[in-house]
Formats: sequence, C-alpha cells, structure tokens
Amino acid sequence: MGAPPGYRPSAWVHLLHQLPRADFQLRPVPSGFAPQEQGYQQALMLVAALAGLGLALSLIFIAVYLIRFCCCRSPEPPGAKSPPPGGGCVTWSCIAALLVGCAGIGIGFYGNSETSDGVSQLSAALLHANHTLSTIDHLVLETVEGLDKAVRSELTTLEEVLTPRTELVAAARGARRQAEAVAQQLQGLAFWQGVPLSPLQVAEDVSFVEEYRWLAYVLLLLLELLVCLFTLLGLAKQSKWLVAVMTAVSLLVLVLSWGSMGLEAATAVGLSDFCSNPDTYVLNLTQEETGLSSDILNYYFLCSQAISNPFQQRLTLSQRALANIHAQLQGLEREAAPQFPSAQKPLLSLEETLNVTEGNFHQLVALLHCRGLHKGHLEAWKEAHPRVPVDFVLLASPTTKTPYPIPTMQRRRLLWLLATEVPAHGRQAQMQNSMVEGPEWRKLLTSRWPGSREREEPGRERDLSTSRPVTSLL
Repeated sequence: MGAPPGYRPSAWVHLLHQLPRADFQLRPVPSGFAPQEQGYQQALMLVAALAGLGLALSLIFIAVYLIRFCCCRSPEPPGAKSPPPGGGCVTWSCIAALLVGCAGIGIGFYGNSETSDGVSQLSAALLHANHTLSTIDHLVLETVEGLDKAVRSELTTLEEVLTPRTELVAAARGARRQAEAVAQQLQGLAFWQGVPLSPLQVAEDVSFVEEYRWLAYVLLLLLELLVCLFTLLGLAKQSKWLVAVMTAVSLLVLVLSWGSMGLEAATAVGLSDFCSNPDTYVLNLTQEETGLSSDILNYYFLCSQAISNPFQQRLTLSQRALANIHAQLQGLEREAAPQFPSAQKPLLSLEETLNVTEGNFHQLVALLHCRGLHKGHLEAWKEAHPRVPVDFVLLASPTTKTPYPIPTMQRRRLLWLLATEVPAHGRQAQMQNSMVEGPEWRKLLTSRWPGSREREEPGRERDLSTSRPVTSLL
C-alpha cells in the first residue's frame, strides 16, 4: 500500500514558530511546545503583554494630544479671519478612518466565521476517531460474545450428539479450542476499551468553548460596528450627546480590542509551536493519560511503513484459527450429518456464527489499519492551525487598536471636542472668524440649522454666525 498522506505545517505556522521567545528575565526560550514549563508560560504571557503595551501607548498618545490641544493652544486674535490650519483634513481623516474601520470589521466577521468552520472540522475529526474506536470495541465485543455462546451451546450440544464417535468428538473439541483461542486473541484488539481519555468528550469541550468564543467575537465586532456608525451619524448631525457617548464607548472598545488581540496573539504563537511538530507532544501526553504502549501510539500517529502493525500477530493467529474451525466444521458436516441427523441444527448454527465472525474480523482488519485514524488526526492538526484573519483581524479597525495611531488620535480629538463643545452664544464673532468655506459644509449646516440667517458681505457669500460648524472647533 502507498504511504499515507503527509503533514506539512502552513507558512503562517512556520513564520510564527520562528519568532524569538523570551521569559520575564528576557532569557531566550526554545520554541518547542511545552506548556507545562514555566519559561514557556512566561514567554506566552510576554507576547500577550505586548498588547497591553500597545494599549498604554495609545492611551498616552491620546492623552498627550488632548492636553496639548486644550492647554497649549495659542489664543486667536479677535479679528482673525483665517480658519485653523488642517481642520478639514483632520475631519475627513476621521471619516476615512471610520470607513476603513468598518471594512476591517467586515474582515473580522469573515475571520471569525473561518475559525468557527475550522473548529467544527476539528470536532468532526475527533468524532470520526471516536466512532472508529467505538466501532472496534463494539465489533470485538459482539464477536467474542458470539463465539462464547457458540462454545457454550452449539459445540456442547454437538459433542453430546457425537458421543458414540470418539474421533468426531475430538474434532468438535478441536473446534472448541480454536474458537476459544480466537475469542482470546480478539479481546486484545480492543485497545481503547477502558481508557479514560475520550475523543467524544474532547470534541464536546472544544465545541462548547468555541460557541462562547464565537459569540464573544461577534458581540465585540458588532459593538465596534455600532461605534463606527453612530460616530459617523454624530459627525453628520453634530449631536453632542451622541458623540460624547460614542467617545466613552470607543475607549471601552479600545481596551477590549487590545485585550482580545493579546489573547489571540498568545494563542496563535502557542498553536504555531504545537502545529509545527504535534506528534511528539501528543504521543507523550496520550501515553501518560491512557497508559497505552508506545508501539500502538507510534503506529497510529506516525503510520509509517517502517513501523509494523502491533496487532498483526493477533490478526494472523485469529485468521488461522478461523480457517481451522471452518475446515473442521466442514469435515463434521460431511461425516456426522448422514449418521446423526440431530447434529445438523447445531452445525448450521455454528456455520452462521462463523460467517458473522469472519465478517466482523474483516471489518476489524480494515479499522485497525493506521490509515483511517492517522488521516483523522492529520485533519485535526490542519484545522488547529492559527489563522491570520482571526488572530489579528481587529488590527484592521482604526477605531480600536490600529498600529497607526494617527487616525485614532484624530477621531478622539474630534469626539472630545464635540463632546465638550460650549454653546455658541456670546462667541458669534469668534466663530464667524473661524468659519470654513465650502459648499458641502454650508449645505450640511443650513440643513442642520435652517433658522440661521444668511447675509451677504464683501468677500463672503454667507454669514453662518448662528451655526456651529464642526471644523470651527478644530
């Protein structure tokens, strides 16, 4: 038979596996998957802590910018006519950042769905392995029970019927010994019987955790999407209470997004170390949890032609014993049936039991081959790979944890200024001097405040002193 399909880690796994790791003392840590070692745990915690560092830097940049804008801004002369430099650029940068954030959130939904599909396939692979192991146990139990019943009833009855012919009784006793030998050999094939580790339980636990993980990410992405949409609405309507609420919620989303990024980054690094060479760790862990011999585990996890089937001897002996039983029953049918008509019924029952046993035996030979279980665990390793759209998708949203802080700072600046805006009464002259020209803004402002009066002045088409344009505060 050909070699089983091989396992090759993805390029993303290889890239993450090659990243350097260090513990809290900044000492190098090997990249091998060893979650029980303290140094490796510290390395993953340090990876997660990088997200906390990014959150701290983002908050510091926002705070410094707001302090500089509020406390270090030079007062404008009363008669100044020029608008503040860069006001329109900042506003449109905020709007562009929000739109890019919405696109990033869409990528996040796609990545979350892809991860859910991968975990579902991982659970399916575990369920397939559990089905194979359960089928082996069931076939062994059914076959052994059938042989025991044949030994206790049909063969015993046959020996009693054939008592006058000692040579026929010896043949029946030989068939009994062969049936007992087959039952004894088959009992050793149910290697997973009584093992405390259940693939079914592992699949259920994985599915349970995935349900809550998927729901948590959907809620987080929906929260980010609502923040983006309501912020755009607040900018369009110039609603102070709306932008104030969105400012507070944006800070909450910022913290949640950076926290989720740290968790996902540590998980991605750990999974990359595991998926780069999963057999070594799983072999040791499975042998420790189940107590199975290394020959059985190596045969199913590696499935190499250089490793022989640990059940080959039992299968060969069972096949020979079944062939001997079949030959002995055929001889008894030829010799005993004409002389002892009452022996016909137990012989037919034994033939039926033998046919069922041979059918179950052929199924066991196919199920005990390493190809089926090995293919299932290869699919499980492939689906356990960390995926780029999931682990770092929230980086694509500039409203939360973008590595480029300028759009985020501009948005925070605009939201804070709008939230802390004072009424325009008593400041009409100053606001009139800081107006921004442009047909788009004039149309927006006149639709927002239709009661504002327009007066023609030299060099200016309209007087919007009663309105409060957003860019006049920047």
